[in-house]
Amino acid sequence: MSPMNDEALLRYSRHILLNDIDVSGQEKLAASRVMIVGAGGLGCPAAMYLAASGVGQLIIADDDVVDITNLQRQIGHSTDDIGLPKVVSLVGKLKEINPDIVITGLHERLAADRLNDVLSASDAVLDCSDNVATRLMVNAAAVFHKIPLVSGAAIRFEGQVSVFNYTPESPCYACLYGMEADEEEMTCSQRGVFSPLVGVVGSMMAAEALKLLIGLGSILDGRLLLCDIRQMDWRSLILRKDPLCPVCSGRG
Repeated sequence: MSPMNDEALLRYSRHILLNDIDVSGQEKLAASRVMIVGAGGLGCPAAMYLAASGVGQLIIADDDVVDITNLQRQIGHSTDDIGLPKVVSLVGKLKEINPDIVITGLHERLAADRLNDVLSASDAVLDCSDNVATRLMVNAAAVFHKIPLVSGAAIRFEGQVSVFNYTPESPCYACLYGMEADEEEMTCSQRGVFSPLVGVVGSMMAAEALKLLIGLGSILDGRLLLCDIRQMDWRSLILRKDPLCPVCSGRG
């Protein structure tokens, strides 16, 4: 691993001042590769904090384009970006935040085979998508490659975050939600969402990913953190592995 130059030491100095991170932790971030699925309400703040924190490689996948209704909450996009692919808009913002990292935008809806190829060399994946079918596909790929998954969701005034670390004792996303995609699942376009909520959840997802990469503190592995931002109420639930889970029960 190359030593950090003077500019990097200055850019990340507030991290380096933290004993739990220091230069060695910052170098771990620089050597890491993270994939983010979704460049919307959750993906924008998550990606911006990972870029600002110096994660060396980011891969962002999203097949959508910027719409005026996104601008109420998706802080990586602006009015001038309407009509652009979200990955183009967001990657441009991230390069302004940190030009020293490698950022790849994939303007596509990844099929399972393609997702497996892209994900295979990553150190972590953040699921910032907005539908259960994609979440199940990302989970299956993460289980297959044994790559930690940081999962988040937000709707109306409620949000949730969890980490699926894929140790033999840890549950996976399918242990919690099963394998059936809900045909009537709620979306922001149908039910609405409080704009700061996605920033809170996306930032927490970035924090969990950074902790994973550095080996810092206690992550939300085996726990589901729920928030009701309207009441500012937070709850933490213990998650158990399903011994009959069709996705993870047979992993080694």
